[in-house]
Amino acid sequence: MVSDVRRRLSIIVLVALGLGGALWTAGCGSVTVAGNGRLQVVAAENFWGSIAAQLGGEKVQVRSIVVNADTDPHSYEPTAKDARTMAGAKLAIVNGIGYDEWASRLLKANPVGGRVALNVGDTLGLKAGDNPHQWYAPITVRRIVAQITAAYERLEPQAASYFAQQRRLFESRGLARYDQLRAEIRARYAGVPVGYSESIFAPLGEDLGLKLLTPYSFATAIAEGSEVSAEDKQTVDSQAQNRAIKVWVFNTQNVTPDVQRVSELARAQHIPITTVTETLSPASDSFEQWQVAQLERLARALHEATGR
Repeated sequence: MVSDVRRRLSIIVLVALGLGGALWTAGCGSVTVAGNGRLQVVAAENFWGSIAAQLGGEKVQVRSIVVNADTDPHSYEPTAKDARTMAGAKLAIVNGIGYDEWASRLLKANPVGGRVALNVGDTLGLKAGDNPHQWYAPITVRRIVAQITAAYERLEPQAASYFAQQRRLFESRGLARYDQLRAEIRARYAGVPVGYSESIFAPLGEDLGLKLLTPYSFATAIAEGSEVSAEDKQTVDSQAQNRAIKVWVFNTQNVTPDVQRVSELARAQHIPITTVTETLSPASDSFEQWQVAQLERLARALHEATGR
């Protein structure tokens, strides 16, 4: 099966590079930059793409492959257009950690000299089986911001001061409300027990100091699309029925029958419910607009649940 996928990806890459009129081309073993003179950047997912675009400003052109909120990055099947897009990148950003293996395979199928590949998981020392949803970990976001800026400075050293300024602006202004909300929630609601549908929320919940009652094995099974154990189902159902959790958080992009059942139990017990998504929603939002909106909804749910 794996060899079949690799063969299909190789065919996609060859077809893509053979198509005329491509926006970017690869030739003589090196990257050819598009005529607009900007650094060409490709992100496998739009949450990293949004950050890369803001850090690069007018010096870069960023394209994200997965942008549709209805698309599951885990199981995404790349097209010839995706291969052509990835082939033209001077900086390619992939999440790794078993999350978007298709993106890493695209890069391996088309090695290009001079391209910088930033694999988030490799940067963090994580591997398949670890929580891949690291854009929900604020400390990781800061580390990847630094890595993207370093990649820009390496590729365009003459613009290093510009990229350093873009980073300062993003961290001090762009992330200001994001940082403020996190600090406020942590100060007011640390220790409040919450339930959550999948592992996507775990890094943020831990950062906020919330007490995550849902068994991690339940959250991981939902995220990976595997079977939830009978024991975990019983535990999560009981937590909702007995109001052991004050708030229920679920991912609207992955509403399985198990998630739907727990949501219904929470509603029946008048437990406030709030939501998150895996990718930018709406897709036109920036990373920080998306995250701030989710944090504001969470803060309202926690206030409703506790009166604080």
